[in-house]
Amino acid sequence: MIYLSEVRSYAMDLKIVLLGPPGSGKGTQTERLCAELKFTKISTGDLLREAVKQGTPLGIKAKSYMESGGLVPDQLVGDLIKEKLTGQKGGVLLDGFPRTVEQAKMLDQIIKVDLAIDLEVDEELLVKRLTERRVCKSCNSVFHLEFNPPKLAGKCDKCGSDLIQRNDDSEKVVRERLRVYKEKTLPLTRYYYDKQILVRINGQGDISDVYERVLKALKSHKKKN
Repeated sequence: MIYLSEVRSYAMDLKIVLLGPPGSGKGTQTERLCAELKFTKISTGDLLREAVKQGTPLGIKAKSYMESGGLVPDQLVGDLIKEKLTGQKGGVLLDGFPRTVEQAKMLDQIIKVDLAIDLEVDEELLVKRLTERRVCKSCNSVFHLEFNPPKLAGKCDKCGSDLIQRNDDSEKVVRERLRVYKEKTLPLTRYYYDKQILVRINGQGDISDVYERVLKALKSHKKKN
């Protein structure tokens, strides 16, 4: 077992990119790393929503793209991340950026990435994880038919409202999302592999076991450096 004290003092200044396909558990691992190792989470989705909400100059630009259904340009996203990281101290965990090699090169101009962690999960398990996910239509609580089932079938434990399957969790959409991931994002693993900072992690099994593997990767990185 890896103890937090073994990696906390070292990891507190790391700049980490967390990679993995939809359903690989990136969000879950990110939450725990931020809670226990005090990383600052940098999520492009969160940054965009916050900038729009506050009405910043970058937020106003982003809003026009978001409202029209278009993709926010890489340069604008990069500017948001640069703004967020300016003066930022301590460890940083990037979730959802970069998604392409071009974005990775842009990020290199902002910070030095110390480690890229790639969560690997079998495709059929990813499909199962995502297609069996159910969401409360009232309070947005998330359940899973196998891993976290509601006490009463089809009903939310928290508010009693109906549970639904989101459109993007249908098998057809899930497989398309995985196809796009392979096409657009997997080249990132080669990019970070060539930079000798990629660590591949088995993302299958119990959440705590996966977290233990992530901590082990952090500890191993310390030994190399």
